Amino acid sequence: MKHHLLRPLFLLTFTAVAASATEFHVAITGNDASPGSQAAPLRTIQRAADLAQPGDIVTVHAGVYRERVNPPRGGESDAKHIVYQAAAGEKVVITGSEEVKKWEKVQDDVWKAILPNTSFGSFNPFAEIIAGDWFHANNRIHHVGAVYLNGHWLAEAVSMEEVLKPMTATPQWFASVDATRTVIWAQFKDVDPNTQQVEVNARRSVFHPDKPGRNYITVRGFTLRNAATPWAPPTVEQIGLIGVHWSKGWIIENNDIAYSTCSGITLGKYGGAKDKNSGSASGYVTTIERGLKNGWNKETIGHHVVRNNHIAHCEQAGIVGSLGAAFSTITGNSIHDIHVRQLFSGAEMAGITFHGRIDTTISGNHIYRTCRGIWLHWMTQGTRVSGNLCHDNATQDLMVEANHGPFVIDNNIFLSPKAIEDPSQGGAYAHNLIAGGIDLAPDFFDGRKTPFHKAHSTEVVALHDNPSGDSHYYNNLFMRSGSLEKYDHAHLPM
Repeated sequence: MKHHLLRPLFLLTFTAVAASATEFHVAITGNDASPGSQAAPLRTIQRAADLAQPGDIVTVHAGVYRERVNPPRGGESDAKHIVYQAAAGEKVVITGSEEVKKWEKVQDDVWKAILPNTSFGSFNPFAEIIAGDWFHANNRIHHVGAVYLNGHWLAEAVSMEEVLKPMTATPQWFASVDATRTVIWAQFKDVDPNTQQVEVNARRSVFHPDKPGRNYITVRGFTLRNAATPWAPPTVEQIGLIGVHWSKGWIIENNDIAYSTCSGITLGKYGGAKDKNSGSASGYVTTIERGLKNGWNKETIGHHVVRNNHIAHCEQAGIVGSLGAAFSTITGNSIHDIHVRQLFSGAEMAGITFHGRIDTTISGNHIYRTCRGIWLHWMTQGTRVSGNLCHDNATQDLMVEANHGPFVIDNNIFLSPKAIEDPSQGGAYAHNLIAGGIDLAPDFFDGRKTPFHKAHSTEVVALHDNPSGDSHYYNNLFMRSGSLEKYDHAHLPM
C-alpha cells in the first residue's frame, strides 16, 4: 500500500522536473536574437549552448553549421544532462572547415588560393605544426590544416615543388603562411575547384569545452567532421574532433564522426604545463601522480558512454583517452580507416587507444582498416573487451601493453594477420575466435615499472615491472596462424 501512496507524489515530481526543462531550437534560417522556440529558432548551436541549463535540450535542424561548439556548462547528474541532438530524421552537419571559392589556375591540375590570415581568426591551422610526446614526424613537417574536395581530404605535400609535379594517385596540397596571408596550392584532377565544394580546416575542434568539469552532456545524432586537431599523447590535454575535456558522465551516441587530423573522440586529460615534454615511462608516471591530485577518481572523472557512432578517417586514433576513460562503456561503434595515410607516426595510433581505463567495458565494436584495432596501455584493470569484431588491421587487432590486470578478453573475433600482442600480465582470454598470430615482446617491456591500483579505484598501490605471462586461455578457437606457442617463452606461469 505504501508504494501506491507514493506514486502520485513521484508523478507530480517527475512532471514538475520535465515541465521546468527548456527545449531550444536551432536552424540555419534562425536568428541568435530569437528566443529559440520552434517557431523562432536560434541561428547557431553556440548561442543555444550559452543559454542551455541542466536538464535542457538543444535540438538542431537540418543544415551545415560551420562552428566550434564550446559548452559553457554541463548538466547536474545522469538524470539531468544538457542534451544536444539533431532533429529526428534531419541531417545536421557541424564542421570545422570553411568553403573556399576563389581559386586561380597555376598549371595543369594545380590551383592556388590566397586567404587573408584574418579569415582564420586567432587560430590558423596552416601555421600550426603537429608535434608532441611520442610523435614521429618522419623527417618532415606536418600541419593540422587540411584541404577537402567534395568531402574527402587531400594529402599535405613536403614542398610546393611536389605539388607542381605531375599528379599521382593521391592529390596533394601545400601552404605558405606569412604575416598577412595564407597561400594554398592544391591539385584538383580534371575539375575546376570553383565549381566544386572545396573546403579548408579553420577550427581546432567541432565540439569541445575549453575547460574541464563540464559534466553530464549528451551529443546525439550529428555528422561531425573536418577538425584541425593536434597530436594527443597521454601526457597533455587531449583535443579531439569531439572531446569531453576531463569530465564525467558524457553520452556520445549515434554520430557520424570523420576527418580529424589526429583524433576523433577524446575522453582524456586536462592540460597541464608540467606535463609537456614528458615522453618517457617515468614522465608518464609523474603525469599520473599529478592526475590523481587533479581529480582522477571514481567520483569526478569518467563514466562516459560512447555508443553506436561511425568513426572514420582520423590519422591518430578513432577514440583516445588518457585516464579520463575510466569507468566508461564503449560499445556498438564502427571504426575504420584510422592512420591509413601514414604521413606521420608515433604512439597512440589505433581504432581505440586508452591509458588507465579502470573498470571500462569495450564491447560490440567493429574495427577494421586501422593501424591497430584496440591498444590498451598501462592500468588495464577491471577492464572487459567483449564481443568485438576486428579485421584487416595492419599491426594487430589487440595490444595490451604493460598491464598488471586483471582484465578479460572474451567472445571477440580477431581476423587480422596478427591477433594479439600481450606484453602484460593478468589477462583472461575466453571464447574468442583467434585467426592471427600472438606475440609477447617480453624483452622490450620487462624493465618498465607501471602502476597497479586498489580494486575499482584509481588509487595507486605501487609500481611493478611487467614480466610476460600469467595469462589465462580458456575455450578459444584458433585458426589459420593462431597459436599459443609464443607463451612457451613467457617469464611467468601460464
